[in-house]
Amino acid sequence: MSVEAAPTADPPPHVELEQGEFDTIAVTEQPGRSPWIVLASTSLAVFAVFLDTTIGFVSFPAISATFSAAGPSTVSWVLNAYTLVFAAVLIPAGRLADRVGRRRMFLIGVVLFTVGSMLCGLAPTIGVLIAAEMLEAVGAAILVPSSLALVLQTFPRHKVPVAVAIWGAIGAVAGAFGPTLGALVVSNLSWRWAFFINLPVGIVSFVLGRAVLPEGREAHPGRIPDPFSVLLLAVGIGLVTYAVVETDSTGWTSPRFLVVLAAGLGLLVAFVDRCRRVPNPLIHLALFRSRNFRWANAATAAYAIGFSAMFLGNVLFLTRVWHYSIVRAGLAISVGPLIVAVTAPFLGRLAGRVGQRALLVPGGLVFAAGGMSLLLRADVTPAYLAVYLPANICTALGVALVLPQLSSVAVQGLPVDQFGAGSAVVQALRYLGSTLGVALAIAFLTEHAAAPLDGFHLVWWLIVGCGLTVSLLATRLGGRPPTVAS
Repeated sequence: MSVEAAPTADPPPHVELEQGEFDTIAVTEQPGRSPWIVLASTSLAVFAVFLDTTIGFVSFPAISATFSAAGPSTVSWVLNAYTLVFAAVLIPAGRLADRVGRRRMFLIGVVLFTVGSMLCGLAPTIGVLIAAEMLEAVGAAILVPSSLALVLQTFPRHKVPVAVAIWGAIGAVAGAFGPTLGALVVSNLSWRWAFFINLPVGIVSFVLGRAVLPEGREAHPGRIPDPFSVLLLAVGIGLVTYAVVETDSTGWTSPRFLVVLAAGLGLLVAFVDRCRRVPNPLIHLALFRSRNFRWANAATAAYAIGFSAMFLGNVLFLTRVWHYSIVRAGLAISVGPLIVAVTAPFLGRLAGRVGQRALLVPGGLVFAAGGMSLLLRADVTPAYLAVYLPANICTALGVALVLPQLSSVAVQGLPVDQFGAGSAVVQALRYLGSTLGVALAIAFLTEHAAAPLDGFHLVWWLIVGCGLTVSLLATRLGGRPPTVAS
């Protein structure tokens, strides 16, 4: 008898409430296979995905010049198409990874992302470029949650905080180095090479992944996840993302924005209701009964808003107000990701001993202090060493304290069968928060274009508010670190 013919409903994942959730996870190390090799293999592809995202913003002016005949509204879909597809596919792809195999889906994602990157670089028309961006986004949406799921299933639970800290730090470093690398590539070669640089990374990641990655999937898969839930979620997230990314042209109070946003939110409400009613939901809502999963996801969304607003705001402040070149601005910012890369593994080990909450509460405050420093001291006169560098160091320490710990505390209590889907929920909320942060920063700076410092003051206040929100939400997390099974 086929699995699909089973008359019983899929059993919900076992999710313990509060602190006991860590004790319900069984993670087995693969004999003869170092978990660190698995982390290195998956992180290589994740680095390429997050690097590609930020390089795309730097490459956009050159792409616009190449396809100027298409018009600005059409060319804008080079960025918007990637954003919409990635956001819409992320959670279904994570659920599918749990069902058919995380290693298999990771390798499929690497292939699609690499082929999409190659087609982007070769694109002869704007239409081909947009289609290739969509293919690239599908690959990215598949490999990101499956990569984190592979890390979770491979590492023993007492090592998960440091492993996820490194995984998260790699994404943060890639995103921060993107503008500098993108500016160097575009100015010395062409925008097409911003996509071609993904090819060797993708090839190495695929070959290494086939050799070292273990397979993992649901132990009791049950029926295929409800297809209509997939449709509701994908379209709902797509509409919400579209509404946000279009605010720079439609505005936050336009009827178009309000209608599209309401439609997207309505579909997401319908999705939650359907997950509650059907026996084979795309996401088991029991996951959100876990206190850490619930509050860590809320903090992740708040943090992502502040981080993306900080990142974009810093680049624009250095280039527009202090008149740095994009290369010089990238180098000025690079101190931050270096601090994150150096400190994240140490802080991950510390979190494994004292618990993530002990780092998250002060981390949000330190992040907010970086924004407050710019509010109090930054003006139109360039002063890198006296003004920007101290603030940059402060926010970098906040990132190192917050980002990896949020990622680990959110996913560490996931049931084994839900590693992919749960990881995808975390990344989807982070991505939606980032999209909203970028939109808010652009809105603030556009509204105050005549007095740019006023706009940047709003961006810096947003950083402060998000940091304080993260600290407040982190107080709701369980404080006990995971215990090592005897």
